[in-house]
Amino acid sequence: MRIKCKVLAAVIIVLSVINMYAATPAIDERPKLVVGIVIDQLRTDYLDLLQTKFSGKGFLRLINNGAYYKNVSYSVDVNDPSVSTAILFTGTYPHINGISASSIFDLKSRRPVPILTDHEKIGNFTDETFSPTAIQVSTLADEVRINGDALGYVYSLSPDAQQSIIMAGHAANSASWINDVTGYWATTTFYKDFPASLSFRNYNTSLATRLDTLRWQPLLPLEEYPDIPRFRKFYPFKYSFMRNDKDRFRKFKKSALVNEEVTNVAMNYLQSLALGKRGEIDMLNIAYTLAPYEQCIDRDYRIELEDAYIRLDYQIERLLNAIDAAVGAENVLVFIASTGYFNDSKLDDEKFNIPTGEFHAARAKSLLNMYLMAIYGNGDWVLDYYDNHLFLNRSLIKEKDMPIEEMRTKSAEFLRRMSGVAAAYTIDEIINGINGPRVQKLHLALNPTFAGDVVISVKPGWQIVDSAYPSPKLIRDNSVNTPVIISGKDIPTIRITEEIDASFLAPTISRILGIRAPNAASHKPLILN
Repeated sequence: MRIKCKVLAAVIIVLSVINMYAATPAIDERPKLVVGIVIDQLRTDYLDLLQTKFSGKGFLRLINNGAYYKNVSYSVDVNDPSVSTAILFTGTYPHINGISASSIFDLKSRRPVPILTDHEKIGNFTDETFSPTAIQVSTLADEVRINGDALGYVYSLSPDAQQSIIMAGHAANSASWINDVTGYWATTTFYKDFPASLSFRNYNTSLATRLDTLRWQPLLPLEEYPDIPRFRKFYPFKYSFMRNDKDRFRKFKKSALVNEEVTNVAMNYLQSLALGKRGEIDMLNIAYTLAPYEQCIDRDYRIELEDAYIRLDYQIERLLNAIDAAVGAENVLVFIASTGYFNDSKLDDEKFNIPTGEFHAARAKSLLNMYLMAIYGNGDWVLDYYDNHLFLNRSLIKEKDMPIEEMRTKSAEFLRRMSGVAAAYTIDEIINGINGPRVQKLHLALNPTFAGDVVISVKPGWQIVDSAYPSPKLIRDNSVNTPVIISGKDIPTIRITEEIDASFLAPTISRILGIRAPNAASHKPLILN
């Protein structure tokens, strides 16, 4: 009997080892190229609505030949492409990966700065100074490079600098973006490579030489856009980017036309860098945008939004065709992920009588400082306010030997009584995860290094009036379904409607590639085959 048990145990061990190796693809069966696509504010309902307007060779090709997750959610309230992209590529949340916002408040200069600011680096074709140092863990792109001992190439492209760097991670060859002032494709000297094709593009066919010839206007007759109110079908839109507009590059980067520029560069990379042809896994990460256009002529921007989807579908078709020609569809893994939110920033017309109000940051600072002076004596106790974070004057509090935890508590109590404030929490409550699910979300979203002493939330429908914003910022909670699509050889065609956490993506892609997951990935990989 003991012999039989030993034999059975040995068989179980052997089968377990066989299954373990079977779960990891053999080296010669792995994809030769991974193409990661992050689309800002991509919505599942618009993908479904516009299927009859798509060519069938862009979005639908991937959906009909891959795993389509229709309800991917984030465990924090994201409203920032840098935060979302970091979650997707690290597999964990800001309290671990460090990327809690695109901009953070610098206490020394008392002004907001990009979170990836690194004054020890310089820019190439830009005076911006960035590096991925603020990303505190490894990323999916890092693990691709580590797996091939730096022989695999990793490149990223985005209109936005920080999103490109986050997709590239610490170990990539290059991360490039479009400069706001010159329109040049730029990078940081943190990375050692700036492709010659980009330099050529900057010198010979730069956006500055072409932009005033570009026009964004409807691709289709207005009556062919579905679910559009009748009043919007009388007047077509038309946007241009003329030389006399100092903000023309910033506006272009927010428009649907920028996606074509990104695709053109990505296609050039496929050809000039021979991605996917050198034996190791290469990775090309691309960011597109489907955010509502801030310069829309009408509060109802649905035609512009639908037009942007239809245009992007064609760009994805072009990209997939270029991949087929360069590497072959059977050798590529493609994933598309949304940033997981929708920013509807247009205030409703007064004729609809929707409740609203204005929260003035400067007024809140002044009133709170007067309140604290009444308790603790004269002093500039409140340093500043930025992006829902209120900063107390910590150096003065330390100098006066005041109880900072008590001052935070009293500040939060006072702010909760202000008009328009839905909630206020101290940093101590958030770090310790006190007071339920809402604080747990804030805990996951917080990087304590950059956090204020009190974090507030303003009521939906209200506007925040602050000098940090060029115009009042409308608060609106938009509950939308956002997707992830994974397509490649041996990926089954499935539709998943159950809610899936966005942190699944990095470990799942890692499993498909047969490489390590990022070192802080908090979600088990999903098994697709």
